[in-house]
Amino acid sequence: MPTADRAMTIAMVAGEASGDNLGAALVRQIGILAPGTGFVGIGGPAMIAEGFTSDADIERLSVNGFVDPLLRLPELLKLLFMVRDRILASRADCFVGIDFNFFNLLLAGMLKRRGIKTIQYVSPTVWAWRQGRINKIKRNVDLMMTLYPFETEIYEKNGIPVAFVGHPKADEIDVDEGESAKVAARSELGIEANEKVVAILPGSRKSEVRMTGRDFLDTARLLGGRVDRFVIPASNARRLEQLREMLATYQELGSRVQLIEGESRQVMTAADVVLVNSGTATLEAMLLKKPMVMSYRLGPMTYAIVSRLIKTNWFALPNILAGQSLVPELIQDDANPEQLAQAVKILLEAENVEKLVSEFDRIHRMLRKGAEPGREAAAVVLRHCGVDVEVH
Repeated sequence: MPTADRAMTIAMVAGEASGDNLGAALVRQIGILAPGTGFVGIGGPAMIAEGFTSDADIERLSVNGFVDPLLRLPELLKLLFMVRDRILASRADCFVGIDFNFFNLLLAGMLKRRGIKTIQYVSPTVWAWRQGRINKIKRNVDLMMTLYPFETEIYEKNGIPVAFVGHPKADEIDVDEGESAKVAARSELGIEANEKVVAILPGSRKSEVRMTGRDFLDTARLLGGRVDRFVIPASNARRLEQLREMLATYQELGSRVQLIEGESRQVMTAADVVLVNSGTATLEAMLLKKPMVMSYRLGPMTYAIVSRLIKTNWFALPNILAGQSLVPELIQDDANPEQLAQAVKILLEAENVEKLVSEFDRIHRMLRKGAEPGREAAAVVLRHCGVDVEVH
């Protein structure tokens, strides 16, 4: 517990870009609500920009599927024990695992046994598959913070303290931003107002780009002259170089492909249609009210395991949140350039998307907490760690 002569220290670990963004809002808001709080753990560039000091490069935690973690197990275990020891040495008051649940739940268990309060920020998809994980969560986590309201039910049923804190992006993005900011976003990217634009988002992790990048570029090639501009955001310099090397073999696309390093939000705002790998980017595209095609493809061995365990009808977050199919999902063998191109073509030619936009708007408002992004989550963390705060 923090005392009059010792400031609070909060440990955090984020393992990928989406968690880094959530962590950045959390660090910023904790700094506002509880000035002087110290942080320890692992974060990415967004968290570091808010004053977080990371004990390891977040890229070292980048894994995908089942096989990748197994191949990299020695390195991941070394990182696990390193960050555990660093957190214990800091005398942290509590630990917040931000998504990245296979690593963070192990770490939470180690820390909880040493008397540190533990929080998991972003629920594992126990409602969709591997529901047996709920027992491990109950042992290792003192509090679950969920991004979506439907996730609370399974924790309440199992006697696990849970708080729905909303998604920071839902508060950060205005309900009409996707349309009202479109002209400005295009101007900043050097795109003419009348151009047909498709945003391509193959993922933020090296393994994701390796798996889907060429499929998406082949899709762009098949769409040909139907699209004036394809814009691809790279989450960091390493992804930029990876995509640049990949793009070098697609000379025929020429200047119609615009590759930039930076936030995907501006790129999606400028787009008419988004072609996106599964994950958090589907949520951001929905909040910007953009028609999208979602692709989901894993290595054959990983998919063979996952497909037998999955208990949900949908993969795309907009579909899960709506409880119906709003967004085309092309899974595994169906996630090929021919079918992806056809799905994008249909959306480009659609004349009436008001019903889709209306449903996206309804979900957006449901996820909003009406505060500064991350403020609700920060207040919940601080209360759990022993600091009484009020959110205004």
